[in-house]
Amino acid sequence: MTVDLVVRNCTVVTPAGRTPDAGVAVEDGTIVAVGRSDRLPDADRVVDADGNVLVPGIVDGHIHNREPGLEYKEDWESATRAAAAGGVTTVVGMPNTDPVIDRPEHLELKFERGEASAHVDFQSYAVVTSENIAQIPAIDEAGALGFKIFLGSTVGDVPPPNDGEILEAMERIGETGKRLGFHEENGEIIDHYTEQFQAEGRNEPIDHSHSRPVIAEQEAVERMLTFAEETDAKIHMFHVSSGSAAEAVARGKARGIDVTAETCPHYLWFTEEVMREKGNVARVQPPIRDADEQDRLWDALEDGAIDSIATDHAPHTPDEKKVDDPFGNTWDAISGFVGLETEVPAMLSFVDQGRFSLEEWVHHHSTRPAQVWGMYPQKGSLQVGTDADFTIVDPDAEWTLADRERLHSKNCVTPFEGESFTGKAVTTVVRGAVVYEDGDVVGESGYGTRVDVDNS
Repeated sequence: MTVDLVVRNCTVVTPAGRTPDAGVAVEDGTIVAVGRSDRLPDADRVVDADGNVLVPGIVDGHIHNREPGLEYKEDWESATRAAAAGGVTTVVGMPNTDPVIDRPEHLELKFERGEASAHVDFQSYAVVTSENIAQIPAIDEAGALGFKIFLGSTVGDVPPPNDGEILEAMERIGETGKRLGFHEENGEIIDHYTEQFQAEGRNEPIDHSHSRPVIAEQEAVERMLTFAEETDAKIHMFHVSSGSAAEAVARGKARGIDVTAETCPHYLWFTEEVMREKGNVARVQPPIRDADEQDRLWDALEDGAIDSIATDHAPHTPDEKKVDDPFGNTWDAISGFVGLETEVPAMLSFVDQGRFSLEEWVHHHSTRPAQVWGMYPQKGSLQVGTDADFTIVDPDAEWTLADRERLHSKNCVTPFEGESFTGKAVTTVVRGAVVYEDGDVVGESGYGTRVDVDNS
């Protein structure tokens, strides 16, 4: 028997453990064998992994690819090119585009654009506003991965529904079996402090962070947990930035609420001191927190309150980020930065530091996000018969991101510029096709396809 592709000479790691001197065999885009290298079949193409580590393909459930409408920042092609280079095999796009993804035809447009140009597999959320609650069943039928509500101000100024509308939306979404995620910041608290700080002339980057206090995040989590308990909806907390909010999630889990949560590498890597060191380059919403909140966030991750890792990859132009004057008036700058090519190195660096094991990293960065969003075991498993998505990493590679312009997004502003890592992705395979190797994206634009979901 000869198959299409075999990867040999690696350590295969899943959440269940690791197998040395092993590999994977692929036929017609699916996995047909996982086992010791000497027991794998012959293949038309053999990749020697050179003793590196092979894991299920990384799943990033939170990116802003900006298409449709904001392609000057990023598009499906450039975002998924960055994903391939970063070892990410599946991405999920956010709905605050132009037009916003708030009805079936807008979702279908986003999918069509992705099918035309994506390098890796993809999906998309739909937004819930006061205007489209009745369309939730139709949006579900159109294939949205899940739904999102922006509770606080964000890029794109998508207004939140009121609390009564949120309750109704939870009931309707519950009937679809899909999950509703939140940008969980209390908008009234944020607006109050933003207006107060601006009136007082508090214009430094750290002032933006302090205008969005931890209580705004924690309160929003607690309120949505209460609503979910009433409606039995499945909910998700995007980009949890603080230990206080993560501990609220843990309390919700303990009450039996079906709540999941993610955090981002930048919240685990930096403290709010980065605002004084790198200024508006590190401006993000929710903001990066102080050392105490970060310590508690790590504790929550280790205790299981945080399910998954995602980036909130959010490209903006250097002018929008005020790169030439990073410590200028923060209210003139925009929030967000890229992350698709630094998430794997950051997490592998934490593995190198002993913060968690390779198996735990794979659980949080591949298997668990696929489970949370109904893509498992097709994604995130390495099971025979599933999509042949995997990421090969060199966990010992030491390197520094010296020049952000070497990244693959259209706009590459990131506070990780200048940071040093231990570990990096060296090969990315999507449904049996090598899309990144030897430092180059080699996959074809348009190869990526929409992921089907199972919410049963």
